[in-house]
Amino acid sequence: MLSLVTVSTTRLPIFDESTTVVSAPGAGPGNWAGAPSAVWADGAYWLAYRVRRPLDAGRGVAVVVAHSTDGVRFEPRVRLHREDFGAESFERPALTPLPTGGWRLYLSCATPHSKHWWVEAIDAPTPDELPAGRRHPVLAGDAESAFKDPVVVVGEPWQMWVCRHPLDVVGSEDRMSTWYATSDDGLAWRLEREVLRGRDGMWDARGARVTTLLDPVDGLFLYDGRATVGQNWYETTGLARQVNGRLNAVPSQPTLRSPFATGAFRYVCAVDVPGGGTRFYFEAAREDGAHDLRTVLVAPPQAS
Repeated sequence: MLSLVTVSTTRLPIFDESTTVVSAPGAGPGNWAGAPSAVWADGAYWLAYRVRRPLDAGRGVAVVVAHSTDGVRFEPRVRLHREDFGAESFERPALTPLPTGGWRLYLSCATPHSKHWWVEAIDAPTPDELPAGRRHPVLAGDAESAFKDPVVVVGEPWQMWVCRHPLDVVGSEDRMSTWYATSDDGLAWRLEREVLRGRDGMWDARGARVTTLLDPVDGLFLYDGRATVGQNWYETTGLARQVNGRLNAVPSQPTLRSPFATGAFRYVCAVDVPGGGTRFYFEAAREDGAHDLRTVLVAPPQAS
């Protein structure tokens, strides 16, 4: 068994101690449950995740919102279908309670017959009412930019780290970097700047996507990336630190990966647990190449 990696005052998750929360919808590559977004609110865990099938069976077919009291056993509450949004596929959602009451779900939507993605939001009084909630355009993108997989932090201002795919080179639309945006209400966003991109010759050369804010005091983030186009959908996870408004990879830390198949270990989400510690959710490859949604509870480091 590997020991947990410790950096600053934070311990990072590894596969070995984790538990399956949602199994893939089928066996074999392309069957994935994951891309999680989780929060602790109203005395419970709320989790939104994407269900995906292989390319010939529909890609990202739905986003599920589920509820749990222990963070491991979840009850699905609602299921949102891509067809209801005119999307060819879904990718990572972002779920958050609103400071004025109610809930918001951000959806990553693929434009049919293209490489373009857009982000829209749904507001509802409760998570159970999200399928019939009020829809808002958030990041439309354009002919040169696709946006998806937002990480949203509510505050003054609201903050978003969002994955941008450049569409200027046909056949290379998988490239990705992370952009930072701010908002007064979480709906109208100001794209400020690119803050993280891959490094030539490194494990993240093809792209770098922020997946969670790990420690706002120390400016630590987790992000996933890959070295080649052939590793698309099989990203592994590394650590970045914010310096002067930009994120820099922490090369002294190992990448987090599954011990199985492609090693995919991606879309990590960190949730602070009442009483201390962090519960991590992530999507990871299993032996047959499918991806499960997994979780691990990590206690804070012991004081020396």
